[in-house]
Amino acid sequence: MISFRPSKLNSITVLALGYRYRQFAESIGDAESGATPPSRGSNSPTPEISFNLIAPHYLRLSTMRPKLIKRLQRSLLSALVFAAIVIISAPAAVLPVARSQASSSTASVAQKQPTQNRTLAIESVGMTVSDMDQAVAFYSQVLAFQKVSDVEVLGNTYEQLQRLFGVRLRIVKMQLGDELIELTEYLTPKGRPIPIDSRSNDHWFQHIAIVVSDMDKAYQHLRQFKVQHTSPVPQRIPDSNKVAAGIRAFYFKDPDGHNLEIISFPRGRGNPKWQKATSSLFLRIDHTAIVVSNTAASTQFYRDLLGLEFAGESFNSGLEQAYLNNVQGARLHISGLRAMTGPGIEFLEYLEPKDGRSLPADARSNDLLHWQTTLIIADLSTLVRRLKLNQSTLISPGIITIPEHTLGFRKGLLIRDPDGHALRFIEK
Repeated sequence: MISFRPSKLNSITVLALGYRYRQFAESIGDAESGATPPSRGSNSPTPEISFNLIAPHYLRLSTMRPKLIKRLQRSLLSALVFAAIVIISAPAAVLPVARSQASSSTASVAQKQPTQNRTLAIESVGMTVSDMDQAVAFYSQVLAFQKVSDVEVLGNTYEQLQRLFGVRLRIVKMQLGDELIELTEYLTPKGRPIPIDSRSNDHWFQHIAIVVSDMDKAYQHLRQFKVQHTSPVPQRIPDSNKVAAGIRAFYFKDPDGHNLEIISFPRGRGNPKWQKATSSLFLRIDHTAIVVSNTAASTQFYRDLLGLEFAGESFNSGLEQAYLNNVQGARLHISGLRAMTGPGIEFLEYLEPKDGRSLPADARSNDLLHWQTTLIIADLSTLVRRLKLNQSTLISPGIITIPEHTLGFRKGLLIRDPDGHALRFIEK
């Protein structure tokens, strides 16, 4: 960092120039009258600034005509004043430029940091279930997911990853379209059920949004399986909402009480692939939504720290939104972020009502309210250093190496976001 102190330097310089000018003028006058020019003593307080280029001209000037001498005096005075102004102004002008360049450089580095550790993909969205066979039957028969893997693991590695002693896990991955969900049953130790009075504005709320080709048919299909409603009926976002007008959605729950959503997009809304003709009713996962207490803080974490891209936002309110979430008077700020591939992450900030509860301090990964979104990271070590600098909450004590790729990745780490939502970072 370059530091300038222009006021001190320039004051000395101007005083010195003025002093030298006075000496010069007096010497010219003395030469004209025949007197001897005065000499400066060794104890003079004047700064040691040499003007040897001026001194040799004393004798030559003494032979000039008085009018010419006065003209030269005025010219020299003007030149000295101009030089003093330039000297005073120049450093002061340089300093803001230097600061501006430093600030620009710092901002550039800050902007590049997320790119260096950008989330490559959102691989899956997971949840803890109480009965794996029941959960697999529900997601396959009711929502058309296909099972792609089924493993059991135990031992210290997985205890460290989940930060729970004595774990034995059954983990099933299921696919719909290109997206994956990961269901985890804790054979030991068993966790707690989702609080029966949970509401959509509680801060532990999370869901996956499943795109359907026909909302009416999808809703009737769910009714046949007697799913637990959250919304009374599917809701249509009104035309007054210019960003989301015409989107239809319905909230419901799985057998363990996990929140789910089906969503349909009118032509011109959402991803163009949702508009393709198909015989399938349940298509893909569009996003996972999480309740956040502060959109700005969550954006700083997910966009600036993790490198997700901002995808859009809207402000939703009215009876339709209140009935969709089953929260009276609901008024939300909704923001979306995405990685290069995989489902998006949607923030739901309740501007009203603000009585949503925080995640319990003793929540653990074997509790049924536990969700975990898995993000693929290029350089996990670098990200962990940045997470620690950010004072993020780590569930795992550090990066855990997984033996023999039993879970489909080499290294993993479980953390919490600013509102307590669990994220699993993995390196393939």
